[in-house]
Amino acid sequence: MDKFTTLEGVAAPLKIINVDTDMIIPKQYLKTIKRTGLGKGLFSEQRYRDDGSENPDFVLNKPAYRGTKILIAGDNFGCGSSREHAPWALLDFGIRCVISTSFGDIFYNNCFKNGVLPIRVSQADLDKLFDDAERGSNATMTIDLPNQEIRGPDGGKVKFEIDPFRKHCLINGLDDIGLTLEKKAAIDSFEAKAKQERAWA
Repeated sequence: MDKFTTLEGVAAPLKIINVDTDMIIPKQYLKTIKRTGLGKGLFSEQRYRDDGSENPDFVLNKPAYRGTKILIAGDNFGCGSSREHAPWALLDFGIRCVISTSFGDIFYNNCFKNGVLPIRVSQADLDKLFDDAERGSNATMTIDLPNQEIRGPDGGKVKFEIDPFRKHCLINGLDDIGLTLEKKAAIDSFEAKAKQERAWA
């Protein structure tokens, strides 16, 4: 998993509440267990028209937001079914941070396990961030995970809280496998000792 320390870029405003995981990545994209290639399906029912052409009114299709790494969304983002494909699709598209007032619990946990930082802020702070994001390519934000703050284009700061263990994992690029591998020496030692003491096993 790629490390997450600071992230700088234009943030896309998605002023929709209750965005569920089916909207993030529709069911027809769930046939794969690969984490790559899902970016094309991200918000596909909003990004594309029935004939396959792009919907120019959807925020991620607007020129200023095509390369966004930060998504600012309405309340209860990632609710609905427990599909891990949702953070996979965000990550494959290039989005590494989602900011909202609240998240679906399973989606929230899946983000951390896949290198996406979900940040909870107050409604007042979210409104400020929406204002900044709506300025398009003129509004670059910085997500500073070590200092737990979001810096806006005019120097304003929004502080956020995060569980210390999850922060440690993101900064060091540790998913569940990476955490296990940190204990490799102890695991190898235990297995070698067990093999000597229980050679018949």
